[in-house]
Amino acid sequence: MSLDHNEQTRSQRRPDWAALAIAAVLAIMAAIIFFDVARLRDMGGYSQVGPATVPDWIAIVLIGLAIWTVVASFKGDFPQRERQEIKPVAWVVAGLLAQMVLIRLVGFSIATGVLFGLAAAGFGARRIWISIPVGIVLCFAIYWLFAVVLQLSLPAGPLENLIH
Repeated sequence: MSLDHNEQTRSQRRPDWAALAIAAVLAIMAAIIFFDVARLRDMGGYSQVGPATVPDWIAIVLIGLAIWTVVASFKGDFPQRERQEIKPVAWVVAGLLAQMVLIRLVGFSIATGVLFGLAAAGFGARRIWISIPVGIVLCFAIYWLFAVVLQLSLPAGPLENLIH
């Protein structure tokens, strides 16, 4: 009886739009790989195996996964999921965008500290005015480790210029 009920609900469900979005991303990734590899095909010379061989196979597998995901979406093979909460995702995305905008203006420590604070808010931290300064201090320590100890280059700002 429950098997019939499951089959009935499965046939009544609409396509899984999240799965279709994932299939579209897989297909776009495959198209980008095919486009990028097109310029490598001439470098193989006389050999059947060249620099384009592995990326070609990866793109073919991605297309196969995209098709499989579309079919599974229409068959209703994906389990029902809870709705995604947008607010936490928005906090993290805002942090990433803020870091990308700020990193050249204020340097690594402050920009990444802002990312830390906004991501912490996305994960439930309520006092962002504490999270951001804590993030800046942690990121300044990371900057010091990379720039001074390991002698790697990270974008410097006013805070980083204090140690140079």
